[in-house]
Amino acid sequence: MSALLDIKSSVLRQVQVCPSFRRKTEQEPEITNSQEPPTGAWKPGDGVEFFAHMRLILKKGDGRQGLPCPEVLLRSGSPAPAEPVDPNRGLRALTQEEVEMLYEEALYTVLHRAGTMGPDQVDDEEVLLSYLQQVFGTSSEEHMEAIMRVKKAKAPTYALKVSVVRAKNLLAKDPNGFSDPYCMLGILPASSVPQESSGQKEQRFGFRKGSKRSSPLPAKCIQVTEVKSSTLNPVWKEHFLFEIDDVNTDQLHLDIWDHDDDVSLAEACRKLNEVIGLKGMTRYFKQIVKSARANGTAGPTEDHTDDFLGCLNIPIREVPVAGADRWFKLEPRSSASRVQGDCHLVLKLITTQRDTVMSQRGRSGFLSYLLLLSRVLCFEHRVEEVPNSSSWRGELSGPGTTVLCLHGAQSNLSPLQLAVLHWQVSSRHHQTRTLDYGYLLGLLEDVQAHWEEAASLPQEQEESLADSFSAFSEFGLKLLRQLREYFPATNSTAVYRLELLLKCLEKLQLFQPAFEICPFETELSMDIAAALKRGNREWYDQLLNTKSPREQPGPQRLSGLVELADIIYEDLQSCYGVYASLFHGILKVDFFTLTFRQLERLVAEEAWVLTEELSPKMNLEVASGLFELYLTLADTQRFWNCIPGRESRSLALAGIHTPFLPAVKLWLQVLRDQAKWRLQGAVDVDTLEPVDAASKHSSSAATASLCLSHIQELWVRLAWPDPAQAQGLGTQLSQDMCEASLFYTELLRKKVDTQPGAAGEAVSEQLCVVLNNVELVRRASGQALRGLAWSEGANGLEGVLPRPLLSCIQALDEDLQREAHTVTAHLTSKMVADIRKYVQHISLSPDSIQNDEAVAPLLKYLDEKLALLNDSLVKENLSRVLEALWELLLQAILQALSANRDVSADFYGRFHFTLEALVSFFHAEGQGLPLENLRDGSYKRLEEELRLHRCSTRECIEQFYLDKLKQRSLEQNRFGRLTVRCHYEAAEQRLAVEVLHAADLLPLDANGLSDPFVIVELGPPHLFPLVRSQRTQVKARTLHPVYDELFHFSVPAEACRRRGACVLFTVMDHDWLSTNDFAGEAALGLGGVSGIARPHVGGGMRSGQPITLHLRRPRAQVRSALRMLEGRTNREAQEFVKKLKELEKCMEADL
Repeated sequence: MSALLDIKSSVLRQVQVCPSFRRKTEQEPEITNSQEPPTGAWKPGDGVEFFAHMRLILKKGDGRQGLPCPEVLLRSGSPAPAEPVDPNRGLRALTQEEVEMLYEEALYTVLHRAGTMGPDQVDDEEVLLSYLQQVFGTSSEEHMEAIMRVKKAKAPTYALKVSVVRAKNLLAKDPNGFSDPYCMLGILPASSVPQESSGQKEQRFGFRKGSKRSSPLPAKCIQVTEVKSSTLNPVWKEHFLFEIDDVNTDQLHLDIWDHDDDVSLAEACRKLNEVIGLKGMTRYFKQIVKSARANGTAGPTEDHTDDFLGCLNIPIREVPVAGADRWFKLEPRSSASRVQGDCHLVLKLITTQRDTVMSQRGRSGFLSYLLLLSRVLCFEHRVEEVPNSSSWRGELSGPGTTVLCLHGAQSNLSPLQLAVLHWQVSSRHHQTRTLDYGYLLGLLEDVQAHWEEAASLPQEQEESLADSFSAFSEFGLKLLRQLREYFPATNSTAVYRLELLLKCLEKLQLFQPAFEICPFETELSMDIAAALKRGNREWYDQLLNTKSPREQPGPQRLSGLVELADIIYEDLQSCYGVYASLFHGILKVDFFTLTFRQLERLVAEEAWVLTEELSPKMNLEVASGLFELYLTLADTQRFWNCIPGRESRSLALAGIHTPFLPAVKLWLQVLRDQAKWRLQGAVDVDTLEPVDAASKHSSSAATASLCLSHIQELWVRLAWPDPAQAQGLGTQLSQDMCEASLFYTELLRKKVDTQPGAAGEAVSEQLCVVLNNVELVRRASGQALRGLAWSEGANGLEGVLPRPLLSCIQALDEDLQREAHTVTAHLTSKMVADIRKYVQHISLSPDSIQNDEAVAPLLKYLDEKLALLNDSLVKENLSRVLEALWELLLQAILQALSANRDVSADFYGRFHFTLEALVSFFHAEGQGLPLENLRDGSYKRLEEELRLHRCSTRECIEQFYLDKLKQRSLEQNRFGRLTVRCHYEAAEQRLAVEVLHAADLLPLDANGLSDPFVIVELGPPHLFPLVRSQRTQVKARTLHPVYDELFHFSVPAEACRRRGACVLFTVMDHDWLSTNDFAGEAALGLGGVSGIARPHVGGGMRSGQPITLHLRRPRAQVRSALRMLEGRTNREAQEFVKKLKELEKCMEADL
């Protein structure tokens, strides 16, 4: 087949990517001035200025759709505003004497340090002393004198605090698979530590060894824990304190034993603490050792000997300065001992006596650490050079951390006391120079964690902690009163600081029930709510005095009140989107409800007073200001309603719309006139050319669609709450919009009529632009009108447009569709002559020319014109033009067929080729018109006519019967039903047809009944030329006749299998005095009859299943073949047509 069959319009394939109409958000083409237009009384001809101001109002409402998101509000990550600080809120300044005492205390701590330094600590004495000199700001001479005084002082007395926490995985010594472990521990002086000698077994010191193997133990003090029965993982949590003679040589020794005796070494050791003096203790220890046995050497009769489970030897000098809290692996006494498991110890090296002035004057280590930490913190913060000091998290240098760690350990400060001290000092320092709230929160968490473990402080220290809590909460409440100043919602850094501050306050609130002396007079959450309310009122009063002072006249106050209402709305957005979740999630304070109720009531009071004052002075300027004010107030109400569980009836703004109604009505009247003036001006300057390369409409259409969209958006923002008033306003506004849309198309029509057209131009670019403009306005107006749906109250249906609005939309759409089809018809009318010319060319082409050559000029013409149309039209309009052209082509071909009778079959074949080529062309592989649209309507008529023209007479007759078989009754019960049985008897080569009964026939006689009989015949006639029709008996006066008559037709099975072969049942009403009436007919295809389609299993005719056929009358698709046969002059066609016409007369008489 020729390549022309594969021609697909490259233009049509691009239809899918044609831009659809969407409202553009950019400014109208005519407006180039970006400055804000002044507001005032609107004068005729100011449409541009009026709609520019309306766009500003709408732009203000763009951020008021739904509930705000924190991601939208938090726009800045710049540093947070500086918080107020007061040097007087820190710790009191020390006197010179107190400074010297504290300096001496710090130097004493460094010079008499003991224990092992950690990896992050400084072990260089010179560095630590130099650091203290910088911290206290002393001269070199003063520094050296202080060091000399400290060195002359008596060295401190050291002690080791030991907490035996637990052990795990001990060796089982008892028959039950467990042990009964207890610990013995004490301090071994250097002289008692066993020395290893070469050539001998390694042997460690143990508290239980036979007297023959060693001398009495010189232990300074022996302590024992309780016995934990039947366990390999004992938990003791017992605490001991041992004095240390020499921190460099003494060591801690610990044994773990399995208790076996009724009265064992453990009980005896408990009395050691009652022995005073080393001499007495040694004598008593000898008695204990006598009863001991070497591990594993007891005889069979010795059943009460304690078994060794492991030991530990820890040199005092290896205890870390900050203490040790870890698991130690148990060791054997000798290489022959078998032990396993670990022991958890907490070790801390402290001083019990210090030869310093502060100690001599009774100043506690708690107080001295507080003063030293304050001094170090101030020094480190002053040295830390950061642009924003509020981000400092208290990171101390290595020397500072080391000095504080040494002093805290030597002063025997507990983890809780250290945490309390760091909080007290840092929280006070924060009020003089801002710190990071995350650092303060971490300090509070440390206090809380250690408080839960220890849960006790001396009363004086607890009162000091309570005072720090009160001071910090007072400072925090002061900040919350000025929330908007110090923590603006648009600053993500400030909001994060606020979150941390609230978490700090929440930690303070958790401590309230823990104090015997409560630091807060009332619940902290109540104080926070009171501070927020006070801050809201102070902020509002300041804003009101700035924007809309009450002493000004009403018209002058109006613009300021509009600005104030806008600021309050934005603030409420910030409260909900940023602040509310923080306050509620952390402190369970409903900040948003508190603030919304307060500010909404205040602004409502101002609005009520001002509208009452301005009502008698209503003019365009006042109406414009009141309209804008109402929009913000309505937005505020809607904001409240958007929140689940809230409703506006309890608001002070409830009913606020009532005094604004006159102003709104006046403003909407102005809007109607300004819209027409704006459209008139837009069309006047329109050149009917596309606004840019990406658009296919002109500037006036963009302006019109934008105006309609702005009006609809304005109505949505208005959201008038009273249903009756909303219906009146909405109905009038929808009518005004329809009027404006039709007014625009009328202006376009007048404009295009005055434009000179190019002579001989088949495709007018201006008409294409006008058509695009109409489509754009049709879509924009429909969308805008649907957006005008107003609430109809309790009687309205959700999602259903009000009836007046729906009628308005339908009427306008019909008018604009009609206008678009008018322009489309005008556009395609210029192509009619050319189309007829090319169709005539196809019909007059000689048979010697190939079909593709005959069709090529038409397809080339269409391709050229559609290329121009595709460039000029949007997708919707291109579809309209394609549909119009398709219908023009079909009508042109039908006219060509009507004008050519008795032509050759090749003629019809050529037009059939043309039709399929055009279908392929217009479908364009799915990018053009849908196939179901192309092959509907006139196409079906044309395609059927072409097909039948190419058929022989017998093929037409066969088609007639095939159409009958395909025909389905549209109303199955209208003409009744006929039940039959049919079967082919192969042995006799005959077809057996049994007519059983009929039901629900049409009453065709005057008595409301009929006299029905059935004619049974086979068709088509040329397949069964020797077979005559047969008929049943007449059943008088019935609509439900029963026949039970059997008919035989002698026909070969091959004929029954031919195309179109069928049994035709015609039901007639017998009339005695006139022509019989036609009651209905039904056809049964022979191809599926038993015996023809499949072998028949015995049983006879009566065994077959009855078939119920619905009677019908011939329809159009059957009569098309009849019309084709009427044009045939051969005898077979004429006889067949004659017979059918006789039947038609019967049907016409019945009708």
